Amino acid sequence: MAPLVDTFGRLHDNLRISVTDRCNIRCFYCMPEDAKNFQPKPEILTFEEVERFVRVAVGLGVNKIRITGGEPLLRKDLPVLIAKINAIEGVRDIAMTTNGVLLSQHAQALYDAGLRRLNVHLDTLDRERFRQITRRDDFDRVIEGIELCRSLGFGPIKINAVAVKDLVEQDIVPLARFGRERGIEIRYIEFMPLDSQGLWDKSKVLLMDDMLAMLREQIGPLEAVPDQDPRAPATEFRFADGIGGVGFIASVSKPFCLNCNRIRLTADGHLRYCLFALEEMNVKTLIRNGASDEEIAELIRANVRAKWLGHEINTQKFVPPPRPMYAIGG
Repeated sequence: MAPLVDTFGRLHDNLRISVTDRCNIRCFYCMPEDAKNFQPKPEILTFEEVERFVRVAVGLGVNKIRITGGEPLLRKDLPVLIAKINAIEGVRDIAMTTNGVLLSQHAQALYDAGLRRLNVHLDTLDRERFRQITRRDDFDRVIEGIELCRSLGFGPIKINAVAVKDLVEQDIVPLARFGRERGIEIRYIEFMPLDSQGLWDKSKVLLMDDMLAMLREQIGPLEAVPDQDPRAPATEFRFADGIGGVGFIASVSKPFCLNCNRIRLTADGHLRYCLFALEEMNVKTLIRNGASDEEIAELIRANVRAKWLGHEINTQKFVPPPRPMYAIGG
């Protein structure tokens, strides 16, 4: 089959799959404390439905899969799904993004299912600030999960830290030092307009260049990693002393839309060509109405064909997506 190329010439080989819109923490920039409007169980794709969709997508050239949520480890028997996907011929890479709270409970089963790559969401190494951000007192559990995964042989392990201005400046350098000591890359993510409460404002974004300046001043010189994959979301740097590195997902100050290679499947079975997309295509109805693989493949192709040039966060034309991040998939 012909590869998944959009009208701007971008090749798509990366699929992000949300397995739940529920979460067990309440980061203020993502979910309200009293969040209740979660999808009922019958509306969530079954593992068999996800597996079938992945098989069709792989037949179109997709070879990288990332499991997300919500918090994916809230999905019962998640290692079963990971093993199913890992067994599909053509899948070269499978990873998971998690808040880490339940990692220590599931780490061994995830490893046995074939998962190796992990991104753990952790904005701070200060327990009280962790509680302020997440509205939960689970800091120790997250650290325990990270250390257990290191001991089991997961790798690479990366930490995702959302950079909100006037809140996390004091965490930027300690996180980098934590990563240098453990062989973990810290990925700083510029605060994006994906919250459900309308809190985002550009003035609240801690920018990549400002974080780079902090790290260079307090730790040492940083050099851009040569020959980076232009389609990767993060811009990566290595410390000049050879000990570790950091990455930046600078969606606000340095958008990477022109090189995007990702499509997204929501937990309730809708396909999106962008995190900020205003429209979706209903995969679930197609599957549950007995569609053929060819019909599912054509929906995927149509979704990629409809992909826009970019999200326009930095223009007056920007419109936030109608669903918050946790309902789309991180």
